[in-house]
Amino acid sequence: MSQIALPLRAGPGEGAARIVVGSANRGIVEALSAPQDWPFRTAVLTGPPRSGKSLLARWFAGQGNGDAIDEADRLDETELFHRWNRAQENGVPLLLVAGERGWQIHLPDLRSRIGAALHLVMGTPDDDMVTALIGAHAEQRGLVLGEGALTYLTPRVERSFAGIERLVAAIDRISLERKQPATQAIWRDALEAVQGAAQRRLL
Repeated sequence: MSQIALPLRAGPGEGAARIVVGSANRGIVEALSAPQDWPFRTAVLTGPPRSGKSLLARWFAGQGNGDAIDEADRLDETELFHRWNRAQENGVPLLLVAGERGWQIHLPDLRSRIGAALHLVMGTPDDDMVTALIGAHAEQRGLVLGEGALTYLTPRVERSFAGIERLVAAIDRISLERKQPATQAIWRDALEAVQGAAQRRLL
């Protein structure tokens, strides 16, 4: 499992932000490294919340590979159309980041151009990537997970980027509240806490 360091650091007291590269995004990273191959030098990246889309866009732009527009699906369509045209005129690759759900574009000219772009979709992390993501979130928080934590947590955590992040945050919070190291009792209570919260969100 590899990681990509970002050009900017996280906030005070946190480790450097990094992108875990694994089953869910390896093809995306490869595509972002070769924008010259994109149709009309345009790509659209979509995926679930907290999956690292914005981090990948930041890395793409920071590498000098092109321009990136985060939350492009929330931008005024006429403004986005003009930005697409400027990118074409300047020969600059353009990465558009949108949400997980279908992007409904009403402006016909923009819809046809976005439809012709390269579409990149974030996948679901496999066990190896889940393990790496738990470790990366803990490292960024300065959280020391006890021995055996990754083996215990990987098969039990929700298979989503947001779920993995919530679990590590819960372990960190409970550990701080109890002023105890993050051992199995805390892992278990954190799992129960995030699972209970997930069930409440469905009600």
